[in-house]
Amino acid sequence: MSQCFYNESIKFFYNNSGKELYDTWRTKDKLVVGLGLTVCVFVMLFNLLVIAAIIINRRFHYPIYYLLGNLAAADLFAGVAYTYLMFHTGPNTSKLTIKTWLVRQSLLDTSLTASVANLLAIAVERHQTIFTMQLHSKMSNQRVFILIACIWIIALLLGLIPSFGWSCICNISACSRMAPLYSRSYLIFWAVSNLVAFLIMMGVYMHIFIYVKGKMTRMSQHTSSQPKYRETMINLMKTVFIILSAFVICWTPGQVVLLLDGLNCKSCNVLAVEKYFLLLAEINSVINPIVYSYRDNEMRLTFKQILCFCCNRGSKYSPGPLKSTNTERRALADNGHLMRECSL
Repeated sequence: MSQCFYNESIKFFYNNSGKELYDTWRTKDKLVVGLGLTVCVFVMLFNLLVIAAIIINRRFHYPIYYLLGNLAAADLFAGVAYTYLMFHTGPNTSKLTIKTWLVRQSLLDTSLTASVANLLAIAVERHQTIFTMQLHSKMSNQRVFILIACIWIIALLLGLIPSFGWSCICNISACSRMAPLYSRSYLIFWAVSNLVAFLIMMGVYMHIFIYVKGKMTRMSQHTSSQPKYRETMINLMKTVFIILSAFVICWTPGQVVLLLDGLNCKSCNVLAVEKYFLLLAEINSVINPIVYSYRDNEMRLTFKQILCFCCNRGSKYSPGPLKSTNTERRALADNGHLMRECSL
């Protein structure tokens, strides 16, 4: 029967895995924590702004925006998880118990799972609407909210798997180096699952782009085609593709390093790049709100209204109709209602 080490300290597991714990703050640690906390502040503020904009502006009350709002909520949760990590890293790591260490890691795992699940849901929603030549999905609000609830339930369950027993506490020979209480088999499962999800999303978007390109070519041959509709669909795809690309670029290096650690690559110095790849993944959570404001005129104007309201509370804020400009065109939806076209 294998021996379990629930009563051991965190330092015991770090020494077992060969990952050093320092009693004093090194310059490298201070730099990473300083940058990390700075990014966390922007992550939380920017994503709160996105969530507020989607709630306030009725023009965003469509399935795609609810899913993008949920992605912002996942990024906000990531900001909270990273903040907790920054206050419990470096010399503070040795003060953690096994339970609090698992909580620290579970927060990060849950936020990543929620982001991946949201992006996958967005990819499927875009695939459905574009292949049926719609601007917005006909999915009911009730179904969207059920889907969002399922995303968070799955994220919580996967994030808590190590706490439920898939750890190396009872098999210390299987402990990983990057996460000394995690089993290497769990790291392989985690990394492969996310990399497969990335590949599926890339495949879905490649399929969409090939379809849209062929469709636009055929539509351009007919003068009766709607140029504004074509432009809207292309802009929608561009924005979501930018968000997906940023996610893959920021998260893939970390997933590859986790996979190498899970495979017990002795020649791979995974600990040397661990903190930098984690910081790169954190930066992704601040990229999405920037993409929203850059690509979507309506979202950008709503941001300005919210910020003006916060700066000048004496004036009554109303998210009413905004004056139309040449870049704020209108498209006719399938339900017969006019709605402003955007590039998100």
